[in-house]
Amino acid sequence: MDVEKEIENCEIYLKQIKQYDPDPFYVNYFFTKYINSIEKIFNLIFEEANRDFGLFISEKITYEKFTDSAKTKMDSKAIEFSKWYIKKFLQEHQNPFPNMMRKICQSKKNQKMPEIKIMIRASNRYKDDINQQINVDLSNKKLRSKEEITVEIKRQLPTFLEIMNQKRKMKNEPKVNDKQIVASAFLDIDNHKYVEIVYISEIYITVMKRLIEDVREKIKELTAWK
Repeated sequence: MDVEKEIENCEIYLKQIKQYDPDPFYVNYFFTKYINSIEKIFNLIFEEANRDFGLFISEKITYEKFTDSAKTKMDSKAIEFSKWYIKKFLQEHQNPFPNMMRKICQSKKNQKMPEIKIMIRASNRYKDDINQQINVDLSNKKLRSKEEITVEIKRQLPTFLEIMNQKRKMKNEPKVNDKQIVASAFLDIDNHKYVEIVYISEIYITVMKRLIEDVREKIKELTAWK
């Protein structure tokens, strides 16, 4: 049940991120906790595999330790699972957003988490919609008031709407008005390739649930005649 508990934690942290979005301080606080739970899930997957394959690894388990133990004990089923898992993991991270989350997790391991930016976007997204950063004065990295965001949005709105609606007109998409613009917390993942924290976090919970389900099915398949 440890994996399920961490998935629940991710869902709780996501709700808290949504509650405080786009405040950089609190979004960063709860998003860091979210990433910590994701990291725990990857290790817990191999704790379950360790028990099911009977490798009896006593120390903290990682993919690398599981694989080394499987090879040392020449456990063909555990080795097969290890090879299957890495292929499955890469497959799940082929799409842009899961791959961005993978990069975020790696950045945290390297203690170089991208800085949070407050940006405006359309509340109803369409492919290739633009986002635009807004600069708001912070106090100890916290928003001083929501009114300051409202003022800054109004200041940048005319230009933002003009560019957005030019793009949408070319693609026969619905026009955006000033009531359909919101502010959200974003991260710069790859040289000004921004991703919204709430959006990517929602997607990744689905990815994790699917990966866990497939992992358990594969373990069951490999250990049926073990």
